Amino acid sequence: MLETIGVEHFGQLLKAIPAELGNPKIELPPPLSEIEAQNWFGSLAQSNATSKTHLSFLGAGCYEHFIPSVVHHVTSRSEFYTSYTPYQPEASQGMLQALFEYQSLICELTGMDVSNGSHYDGATALAESVLMALHHTNRRKVLIARSVHPEYRAVTDTYLAGTRFETAEFPYRISFDFDFEVLKRQLTPEVASVVVQSPNFFGLVEDLTGLAELVHANGSLLILVAHPLSFGIYKTPEEWGADIVCGEGQPLGVPPSFGGPWLGYLATTRALMRRIPGRLVGITKDEFGQRAYCLTLQAREQHIRRERASSNICTNQALCALTAAVYMASLGKNGIRRVAELNLENALYLRGEIGKLKGARVLTCGPVFNEFVVEFEKPVFEINDALWERGVIGGLQLDRYYGELRNQMLLCATETKSKEDLDRFVQMLREVMG
Repeated sequence: MLETIGVEHFGQLLKAIPAELGNPKIELPPPLSEIEAQNWFGSLAQSNATSKTHLSFLGAGCYEHFIPSVVHHVTSRSEFYTSYTPYQPEASQGMLQALFEYQSLICELTGMDVSNGSHYDGATALAESVLMALHHTNRRKVLIARSVHPEYRAVTDTYLAGTRFETAEFPYRISFDFDFEVLKRQLTPEVASVVVQSPNFFGLVEDLTGLAELVHANGSLLILVAHPLSFGIYKTPEEWGADIVCGEGQPLGVPPSFGGPWLGYLATTRALMRRIPGRLVGITKDEFGQRAYCLTLQAREQHIRRERASSNICTNQALCALTAAVYMASLGKNGIRRVAELNLENALYLRGEIGKLKGARVLTCGPVFNEFVVEFEKPVFEINDALWERGVIGGLQLDRYYGELRNQMLLCATETKSKEDLDRFVQMLREVMG
């Protein structure tokens, strides 16, 4: 295998990893007692910077939200914590019920008809949504707004690489909303679906008025990527006329966890129910007339012929889906709305205060949820380095993904930030910019 791909040994496959990351110099201690081992690992963990040790304003698809203690209390029960994929439904009624509750809550949150049992993450949920649209319409092209999360777009491109399908992007305008006129020109009969994100990657809540009608008139499907908590105050995907909604479910009670594991949510209309990938839990009655849960409409290659399968997803982080279900159930409708309001209030307050600073210009001027873009006179990396020295994690340097957005930072403020936190951050920015 190594000879075929042109390397002499396995180590050559790791060349892309920087030496300081690939070969950590950790001096392992001699055998320790349990308490000594706990202390040693604890001291090692303190070298990590987290939102518990630093004040963080970094979002861009991964968000710090408050998680009620009841969530961990329920999900850490051994019945849930040690359970795995429910391949044998009759032996997994508890986990099947939990996933059924998750699906039901996602449908209530989004307004859609049916949800699956979750995906690996938001990026794969979008890629699978695109495949749904391609197979349903029997067309070959997908239009994706450039304001959709760049990593989501990259994963979708990877999914379609080597197939007869292709993606094409349509641009965003200077105000960060997608260009409706360009989309109209690109919307040809070969287009299976149009993908937009709202709130988009720049934090702007898009005005999708007339979009569904335009897309459906072309015989295409509308896929909406969205932050799930934003539905607490903004229109739901069902109200916008979306055919599929998907995104990252991490904000629903799952900690950032250094990038995972998380869960991707996916919900759709009844018309597309048989196209939905992954695991779908249904409710029925057993031979005694009692309520029973079962896996239904199985479209995975483990259950039907591979060439007919809608997805090759074999498992997911079901514990994360359970966590999301407990989070949504514990907050309820009013709680989710209040969390969404706090996200909006904090973002608007921080945006207003930063807008007063000399050397800073707010660029996301329309409606937002918890993020917005600021342009600085100084390079973003210099600002973030100076903030880091003060115990603060700054925002995302946007030219990492968008080369044209020089000296621009994506900042996030969720309900976890107090007014004092926001004021302290603004004061630090003032100091950093001189």
